[in-house]
Amino acid sequence: MDQTIQFILGSHYHIPLSAGDAAFEEAYKAGLKPFISTLYKYPKIQAALHYSGVVLQWLERAHPEFFMLIGDLISRKQVELLGGGFYEPMMPLLPLSDKIGQIELLTTYLRKQFGKRPQGCMLPLMAWEPQMVGPLNACGMAYTFLDEKQFRQGGLSGDVLAPSITEDQGKIITVFPVLSRIADGFANRRASEVIEQALQEFSSSVPQKERIICVFPERFFVEHPDTEAVEFTFHRFFEDLSGFGSRIEFTQPGKLFKSSRLLKKNYFPSSLKEDNFPKNSFVSQSSLPRQFLVGCPEANGIYAKMMFTHVLINQLRGDKSRKRTAREELWKAQGYDSFCPTRDGGVSRHAVRKTAYKALLEAEKITREKRGGIPSLVHFDFDLDGEGEYLFQGEQINCYITLEGAGIFEFDYLPRAWNYLDTFQHGFRRTAFADRLVSSDITFQDFPGALAADPRIHGRYCGGERFELLKIDKDHSRVYFRLPAKSGVPYGNVELEKNYHLKKDTLTVSYSLYNRGGVPETFKFIPSIDLSFPGEGEPFLRLLDYNPEEQIATVPGSILIINQRDITFQDIKNETLIKLTSNRNFDAWIRHIRSVCSCRGILKELYQSTCIMPIKPVSLDPDENFQIEFQLQIQH
Repeated sequence: MDQTIQFILGSHYHIPLSAGDAAFEEAYKAGLKPFISTLYKYPKIQAALHYSGVVLQWLERAHPEFFMLIGDLISRKQVELLGGGFYEPMMPLLPLSDKIGQIELLTTYLRKQFGKRPQGCMLPLMAWEPQMVGPLNACGMAYTFLDEKQFRQGGLSGDVLAPSITEDQGKIITVFPVLSRIADGFANRRASEVIEQALQEFSSSVPQKERIICVFPERFFVEHPDTEAVEFTFHRFFEDLSGFGSRIEFTQPGKLFKSSRLLKKNYFPSSLKEDNFPKNSFVSQSSLPRQFLVGCPEANGIYAKMMFTHVLINQLRGDKSRKRTAREELWKAQGYDSFCPTRDGGVSRHAVRKTAYKALLEAEKITREKRGGIPSLVHFDFDLDGEGEYLFQGEQINCYITLEGAGIFEFDYLPRAWNYLDTFQHGFRRTAFADRLVSSDITFQDFPGALAADPRIHGRYCGGERFELLKIDKDHSRVYFRLPAKSGVPYGNVELEKNYHLKKDTLTVSYSLYNRGGVPETFKFIPSIDLSFPGEGEPFLRLLDYNPEEQIATVPGSILIINQRDITFQDIKNETLIKLTSNRNFDAWIRHIRSVCSCRGILKELYQSTCIMPIKPVSLDPDENFQIEFQLQIQH
């Protein structure tokens, strides 16, 4: 019996849209260029290439000679190009029209650039749901790839796996297994050793159609890290592959698909390739592509904004060009990095989230050009939790409010397409105007400590309690909330009312605090406002006029400001001034919020936002009330 092994060598590259030119150039020099230029010297080795549209667009602009090299490889039938979503989206999360639109955008790009329409595609993170069969089939994709672990989740077992057919609603597609255990071996051992060991798995009893190795290696063995050139690493890899002679037949998935007959049918459950995530990640504890929306509030926030924007775009009528432009902005926000903590940080990275929100807000602005910029206040289930939120949509500002804490969870400045409440903290989503009542003797030094662990410091966290809606006044863009007195909690005799009013570039938040008990209440009232600036250092952020000399200063890690009526921040990158003003003098604690995230196995502390905590001492006799008002203004 012929013992030849069919070998599919794949190469996959994606770099987030948020990455700068330096990151793209580094990837080009370290992987893209040496892989392709070395492959060119081994014409007997065939390969399947999948590069995201983000990478291809950058290559077209920065290294057009690379396109010429790929064109030569295609013309001599040495490589096959694979399709997929242009912006490397998290496919299962997308509405059907966006799934198809993303795939067709990359398909059209490949056809125009290289004269070939792809037959198959790669799914980012190999994120799979059975319902993916229909849109892939509708886009002309005949096959895709899933990891061998996903094959086993579908009930298949054994060391050798063969391509399968899967079906949904009468549509079918072929699925190739990717042997990640072999691809991972290339990082630590010579390719000759890894392949030799793999060949031993294929006994003479294995049918010819099952003697297939499909790999998409990401790293390659470097014997001498300090002295070994990148080109030599790839040369050794391809030389090792060439050394197997007739024992390996290099092929492409398109060729195997055309020759495949009588493949078994199998059904694969919702899953994803889990080793794309850092260890101990909440995502790695579940194989469900949607589960991170539950475990990561920031990811769910971007998802909710995506779905909301999708609805706005679908409401456009009579202007196909504007609608197409808005959709392409929407698609830029759908990269998988925005929805999960990948090995490079993913959604925990400030730049990843900001890039997503910028695209979503640009799409929203396009829809407003058509339907007008009339301010509105609507009650709508924005975050898809079965309960409505309150959405102010002004000419310059969006302000979204939830009943939990009657706090703001999105604060958009539309002229700069910037969400100033896009921040990140493990376990919960930070909001603005989340209020605390704490002991009067709490100091600035106490507060940044273990808030939740110390009841004296924690006090009553109104930001975690559910407010009641008192009134919504759409005509005057006002909404009123109340938090009743509550027994069994610190300062539980205090009832809190707050109302929001949005006008042009200014948000006004008015508070009334009532003592509904029979004894005096004395405490510090502390609303907290998180503002997510581009960064925390001198190039990004300045604090204006906070001392008697009215000097301009960078904001240190934490600072205490005494007896002010207003605080002004200069957002240097966005060229905006953000001013917090009150009708009463107040003290304020200001501190930067950072989170520790895993990036390529290294723990890094990343800037997320700057928290401003105005402080006002309050003493209330029974039935007495205290009132204070804050204004948050953004000026370009």
